[in-house]
Amino acid sequence: MRKVFYVLTIVAALTSCAESYTIKGSSSLSLLDGSKLYLKVAQNDKLVNLDSCEVVHGDFKFCGVLDSTCMAGLFMDDQSIMPVVMEKGEISITIDDTKQRVSGTPLNDCLYDFLDQMNQLTGRMVELGHRDAQMLLDGIDESVVAQEIGRERMRIISEEDSLVTDFVVNNFDNILGPYVFVRNCSSVPQVEHIMSKATEQFKNNPQVKAFYEAVTKSDMPEKADDVVSEPTDEEVNKILEGK
Repeated sequence: MRKVFYVLTIVAALTSCAESYTIKGSSSLSLLDGSKLYLKVAQNDKLVNLDSCEVVHGDFKFCGVLDSTCMAGLFMDDQSIMPVVMEKGEISITIDDTKQRVSGTPLNDCLYDFLDQMNQLTGRMVELGHRDAQMLLDGIDESVVAQEIGRERMRIISEEDSLVTDFVVNNFDNILGPYVFVRNCSSVPQVEHIMSKATEQFKNNPQVKAFYEAVTKSDMPEKADDVVSEPTDEEVNKILEGK
C-alpha cells in the first residue's frame, strides 16, 4: 500500500510541474479546410512535431501538457503559418483573409499586440511607396519627392526601431524578448544598444548569444537609413532552432 501511495505521489508531483494547454482555432480560408496542421518546436537542433490535428469545417484543436513555456510555430506540412507561445491556458487562433492572431494567454496577447503594430508600420511603408509613385506621376520634381518621402521613411524607421527596442527591453527575461530580438533587430547600433541594457539572463540566452555573434561579424549597416544587410532568414531560422 505504501508503494502504491509513493508512486501516486511521484506521478502527482510530476503532473503538477507540467503546464497544460488547449488551443482552439478557426479559419475562414478554404485552402486550410481538410488540411493537417502541426505545432512544431525547436529540439536538439531541429524542428519536431509537438502536436497535430486536422481542420474540419474551419475548426481545429490541439491540447496537451508542457514542461515549460516555449515558442512554437503553426505549420501546414512544412509551410510556416504563424508563431504561437505555448503556455498554460486556453489559447485561441484566428486565421482569415485579413488577419492571423493568437490570443487568450498573456504572452500570446503581448506578442500579437506587438505584431499588429509592426504590421501597421509595414503598411505605412508600403503606402509611402505608392505615394512616391503618384507624386512623380503628378509631375512633382524628383528632388522634392525624394526629400519629402525620405523624411517620412526615416520617421517610420525610427518608430519601428523604438517599437522593437522597447519591446525587447520590456521582455528581457521571458521568451518573447529573445524571439523578437533575433527576428526584428535590423542594425548594429540597435543591437548594441539593447545589449548594453540587457539582463544577464537575456545575454546568456543561447539564441541571443548566437545572433549577437552573427550580427557583430556581419556587414549590417551602422545607420538605420542604409540598406539592411542582416543575417538571412535561413540563418535566423537556424539560430532559432539552436543550430
